[in-house]
Amino acid sequence: MNTPLQPAKTKRNEETEMIALLLGAGFALASLILLPAVAQKIGLGSSLTIALRGALMRAAHQL
Repeated sequence: MNTPLQPAKTKRNEETEMIALLLGAGFALASLILLPAVAQKIGLGSSLTIALRGALMRAAHQL
């Protein structure tokens, strides 16, 4: 039976993964909680808020 070889994880790879995870979580928090709160406070329309949320989520996905 052939088993695929797993590449050895280096400390640098683990650090990069952790940074990406933290940035992704930060973008998710910003788009789901912070952005709507700020938009409501300054009076942005819902369509603009949804567009900004989509942009943040695309940025988080790019990581």
